[in-house]
Amino acid sequence: MIPEAPLKITAPAKINLYLHIVGRREDGLHLLDSLIAFASIHDTLSLTVASETILEIDGPFATQLKAEPNNLVLQAARGLAKLCGVCSGAKLRLTKNLPVASGIGGGSSDAAATLKGLIRLWKVQPNNQDLQGLALKLGADVPVCLNNQAAFTCGIGERISKAKPLPLCSLVLVNSGKAVSTPAVFKTRTILQSGFSKPGRFNYTPEDVSELVSILKSRHNDLDEAAQLLCPEIGQVLRALESSQGSLLARMSGSGGTCFALFSYPEEAATASLDLARRHPDWWVRSGSLETNIGYTG
Repeated sequence: MIPEAPLKITAPAKINLYLHIVGRREDGLHLLDSLIAFASIHDTLSLTVASETILEIDGPFATQLKAEPNNLVLQAARGLAKLCGVCSGAKLRLTKNLPVASGIGGGSSDAAATLKGLIRLWKVQPNNQDLQGLALKLGADVPVCLNNQAAFTCGIGERISKAKPLPLCSLVLVNSGKAVSTPAVFKTRTILQSGFSKPGRFNYTPEDVSELVSILKSRHNDLDEAAQLLCPEIGQVLRALESSQGSLLARMSGSGGTCFALFSYPEEAATASLDLARRHPDWWVRSGSLETNIGYTG
């Protein structure tokens, strides 16, 4: 009997095109307003039915996750099995291509991919409200990664509004290799006593990349100053991206330390990526595109 081919699903990098801090709750959590999109650069998850759930990890950043016996992928799998009353398991293989603790939602996207993949693999149909609740329990960014479309998020990230389609544009992602702690960034911003920003959402489709960049330039990432205090290398990355030929906008994503630059054409992004990788061999550098919809690869 020929074994069934594994189901493969992508877990794309999450990009905060802008991120405003608009307030703070009584419990100390910050209230956000952000436009999130997804990149063609991704982790990959392979799934097959098994008697029990096990996780194998490979890829360039595998070693940073192998020491975590209960990471988000396993939490997502066990949570969905409990929610849907599934008794069987799954063999999961995560190819970890995205850097860890880097502001591009790698763990959240992996968890979301696990939920979507197992829903198909186990042939279950969880109630959408229950599924969203499970996703939020796993992490504030997991619900938007589960939807996998360009969206505005607010609250602590749990309130999601689908954005109008964004123009296809090219980008380069760069990480210096220095992990950045999200709680530490928010704590540092509180110490800095930085003020709050107004929401930056807009309700129309940018005509092209130039118009999108024009919109984004009037917005910002409110965590940038705090992140650079903790990790000065972020400033070096931003300056390198800003000076790359064809770069239209350079910005940090999330709480850092991955930064991105937008380009009009894939050839420009590819050239910039090769140049940055040559000049900074210790940096993680990838070129790709912004996507508003990313689906299954198998």
